[in-house]
Amino acid sequence: MHAAGMKKLLPLALLLCPAFSSLHAEVLRVWLTHRSEDPSRLCVNWQTDAPGETAVHFGDTPALGKMERAAAGGTLHHVEVPFGEDKDGGGGGLHYAVESGGARTLVAAVKRYGGPELRAAVVADWGYAKRDHSLDALRKDDVHLLLTAGDNVPSLHEAGRAGMKAFEALVDSQPELFRTTPFVPILGNHDREIRLRGPKPPEEPVYDVEARTFREFFLLPEPGWVWRFDVPRFDVRFLALDLSHTQDQGTTWQTNHPFTEGSEQFAWYARESARRDRGIVITLQNERNVAMRRYEKGAWGRMFQQGSAVITGFGYFAERAEVDGFPYFNTALGTGDKYPDPQSKFFASEPSYVLLRIPRGGATFSVELKNLAGTVLDRSEWKARTK
Repeated sequence: MHAAGMKKLLPLALLLCPAFSSLHAEVLRVWLTHRSEDPSRLCVNWQTDAPGETAVHFGDTPALGKMERAAAGGTLHHVEVPFGEDKDGGGGGLHYAVESGGARTLVAAVKRYGGPELRAAVVADWGYAKRDHSLDALRKDDVHLLLTAGDNVPSLHEAGRAGMKAFEALVDSQPELFRTTPFVPILGNHDREIRLRGPKPPEEPVYDVEARTFREFFLLPEPGWVWRFDVPRFDVRFLALDLSHTQDQGTTWQTNHPFTEGSEQFAWYARESARRDRGIVITLQNERNVAMRRYEKGAWGRMFQQGSAVITGFGYFAERAEVDGFPYFNTALGTGDKYPDPQSKFFASEPSYVLLRIPRGGATFSVELKNLAGTVLDRSEWKARTK
């Protein structure tokens, strides 16, 4: 059974078996990530309202049959389980349920990476999407993987949603999507904003540069503030950078890790972008594309163009720009400020997301900018790199 055919998700507390007792910890929410670059391993994450014994049951059918226990203590739980591959392209998925205190959630199904094409969606500025914006069109795209270009939440200091509660609210906004689709986000400035920014740099840092809360909630490939994730069957690699408000480096407004030549981030991306073992390399970031490709005397632009495409979420618009035949995309779920790229080939001032379609083997890939009604605003097709 695929997630798209399941009934609309009810609050998890209502999905527990009758054996549930108020003396047991209640499962509040469940979400999926990858904590390593290996796509054959899936991380199941969940929260309970109190510490207690808890585990995940999983298998190739709704009968499950296998189990992994979470580490004792705490209310935030992460368990990595074998995910496997859809080797025959028949759409087989992993089924799982979370147990706490003898009660289980209903079984959910997660599509494995297989079939004739890989579909990955990229969203940005989720934290500033209007409350009435629907993601029904994205769900109908039946994606294997959901990625972001940053700013997943508005801040970590909003009353009632401070700290980890901001990310809890994000998961609660789309509970079925999060428990049936692996989610691999990147950082924007809002994902680590711990106090109001204000009109000028204050005495104390506004942002937690290390993004501790984000990295605790979303277990991602190390180190978490940048990461690499591969899907070898489709010859694709995703690279996440930590770039946002780059002009504020060295002030109490600094949000991201250093990125100048000689920094850890620059060296990491230089190594990753130079590798030739994948035909398709998609870079995700949260800074203005035109600004980033000019930094360090154009070194960032040259590194970008060793890959296949760059997707950012800087500003609230849908855009495709091209520099020497290399594509740069901008997308955002919200609406607001617009910063057209001087090399823009397509521009639309409306909420959007990116749908990547990669045929098996990864010889080519297409990029669709879609609005929230599911209309394709712009479609372009690109060849894989020579390895």
